[in-house]
Amino acid sequence: MALLVNPGLQLKTSLKNQKMSVAGEISKDKTPSPFTSNTISEKNATRTSKLAAMVCIAVVMIAAYHSVIHGASMANFMKATSLGTVFMQLCIVFMVLAFAELIWRAVLVIMYKPIQSCEDDLLPGCTVIVPAFNEGKQVLMTLRSLAASDYPEDKLKLIAVDDGSVDDTWEWIQKAKEELGDRVITIKQPCNKGKRHALYAGFQQSIGEVLVTVDSDSTVDPDTLRNLVTPFAVDKKVGAVAGNVRVLNMDKGIIPKMLDVVFVYSFDFIRASQSMVKAVMCTPGALSAYRRNVVMDILQEWLHQKFCGQPANIGEDRAMTNLILREGYHVLFQQNAKVYTEVPVKYINLSKMYLRWARSNVRETIAMTRFIFKPFREGSKLGARINLISGWVAITKAQIFLVITWGLILLFPMTFGINTMLGVIISSSLAAIIYAWKFGTLSSLWAFVYGFYFFISLSWIRPYALITPHKAGWLTRQIKSQPQPEAASAVNNENKMFLHKVKTAA
Repeated sequence: MALLVNPGLQLKTSLKNQKMSVAGEISKDKTPSPFTSNTISEKNATRTSKLAAMVCIAVVMIAAYHSVIHGASMANFMKATSLGTVFMQLCIVFMVLAFAELIWRAVLVIMYKPIQSCEDDLLPGCTVIVPAFNEGKQVLMTLRSLAASDYPEDKLKLIAVDDGSVDDTWEWIQKAKEELGDRVITIKQPCNKGKRHALYAGFQQSIGEVLVTVDSDSTVDPDTLRNLVTPFAVDKKVGAVAGNVRVLNMDKGIIPKMLDVVFVYSFDFIRASQSMVKAVMCTPGALSAYRRNVVMDILQEWLHQKFCGQPANIGEDRAMTNLILREGYHVLFQQNAKVYTEVPVKYINLSKMYLRWARSNVRETIAMTRFIFKPFREGSKLGARINLISGWVAITKAQIFLVITWGLILLFPMTFGINTMLGVIISSSLAAIIYAWKFGTLSSLWAFVYGFYFFISLSWIRPYALITPHKAGWLTRQIKSQPQPEAASAVNNENKMFLHKVKTAA
């Protein structure tokens, strides 16, 4: 495992174009800089990227060679029964379809380029909403990083929403208010209502043409907001933009290191290809931007969304994306708008997060099916429809095959075990090669570790989510909160008065 230690980790210790007023306030606090991120520099990757990528390719080629050898014996075993023959034929069909999709997405990714940021006078007014629940000190770091953005100060407003936290989150939000002054509006919910309601409270008090949502456990680069918002200024058809999510706490253990490789694949490959057909399927909660007038048109429907007759209190980001796509707007991905977010470091928290995502994926894939085959927008719709079909395969037939594979391994471990291991290596290869090519580090080998980790300990999540999509629950930070109506009312009344003055002056 010593090979997998990332030698390229480095801290981002400086900010470009940092606002002097904010820098002065930050220097008064002896706490570590909120803008640090244990990410790998793409600029320093050129020398070793090809070497690291070749190592990954070599691993895959060895696995593929042995897979062919063991695959022949497995095929003979399966052909001994009619059911086995059918299973093998279906496997071949899905492998061909998967390979065709892979080539299609690879071509799109090669063609993809993020939109370059525009000048100050073209940037629209922007409100950033940061919902927080039992986040503690990190919410201050998040607000500081946003305030230090290279974005015209007179066009940027920050709103921090405490969703009924029972820890010291509200105190840290108040400290941010003291440091940043009128640049931050603070809202305190009387009790924990969920992230969707916290965002709604922020949307209601927003101003400007663009709304940005940022998770309270995240920090951004100085140019992130400018790059994220630019597509709205250059294309009126853009309704939403997804940011590029990376891992902030990579030094906290093995899981964050694995997830950083997975995130690069998910965003720089999957979302980049989806962006080329103007239909990114999910704008992440960690960093996303929306055209404000579009959000206001669908806000009540989004807030009161139900599934199986129950209020939908998960998947608010995917739900918002679906509604914006349904309204005929484009949803893009900005690779150059980076956010660094904390991820789980323990298995139990990771599994809860994945289960929440998987259930939301089932729900919103069903919702997307209701409009995607209709004339929901002008121009090409084929790419969006391919994205949906691919999603359906991933959450249904792929999961059925996964269950069958586990059954065969348990019944015939020697025949199917080795070939399954080789299959995991091959399926993990794309993420490893992409990471190696971009960052030139052997940390890309974490992709293979993650492949086995997921198959052994997390593969149950998607089949379970498929049969339990009706169940809800935030599944994280579930601490009972106590209502504080008087404090919340006083704070919110103060903010409403301030907003009224701002809008009147505008």
